[in-house]
Amino acid sequence: MKGKVIRRKKIIYLDSPKKGIWEIGFALKVAWQLMYNMRKLHNIGPGITVFGSARLEEGTPYYEAAVEFGRRIAAMKFTTITGGGPGIMEAANKGAFEAGGMSVGMNIVLPHEQHENPYLTTSVVFEHFFTRKVLLVKHSYAFVVMPGGFGTMDEFYEILTLVQTKSVDRYPIVLFGSDFYQPIVELMKGFAGAGTIAPIDMDLVFITDSIDDGMDYIRKFINSHYNILPQRPRWRWLERKEPK
Repeated sequence: MKGKVIRRKKIIYLDSPKKGIWEIGFALKVAWQLMYNMRKLHNIGPGITVFGSARLEEGTPYYEAAVEFGRRIAAMKFTTITGGGPGIMEAANKGAFEAGGMSVGMNIVLPHEQHENPYLTTSVVFEHFFTRKVLLVKHSYAFVVMPGGFGTMDEFYEILTLVQTKSVDRYPIVLFGSDFYQPIVELMKGFAGAGTIAPIDMDLVFITDSIDDGMDYIRKFINSHYNILPQRPRWRWLERKEPK
């Protein structure tokens, strides 16, 4: 389309080993993108990340639910963080933006489908999924997983693995849409039955169809695990509570 710049990325960085100098250059490029985006996102404050499909459009029940999640997150004075694209991501950003909250999008360069939504107060762009996922986790104290596809499942299982292995602190994970996620829940139960995960690992996920219940779960978890301390005029920081 004339006048519109469309970003494309070459699919080469996982395409077999390259010469040593190329590999060094790639590593430095990744490091620079991480440092640049970390700096840009440094002051966004504590957030809640909403994951979900880019393909669910305005007017669908899950889109409207994501809008309400964004509103509720803003009402808690937390930053709403998404992948920055259309669909569920747009919906959560929209809810936060219209409620006067901070609305952050972490977009990615793709050959199709992904474009920046118009409800962002802060936006960054990544070339690689692995760097993007680092920062989708870094500023978040809770995660809401709406219905989605392969990308959403990738993000959901990465967060779940990080919490399960104690690579990050225990954060609330809300899986929204019990009918949609029933096969995933049954699969996880199968893991527990086969002994490949501990039965207690099932408790790492809160499954619900209620926005009220999901937000109450997040609010109670954060209030019981973290002290909320005012440190800067623009936002509040969270400090982990010491066990009694």
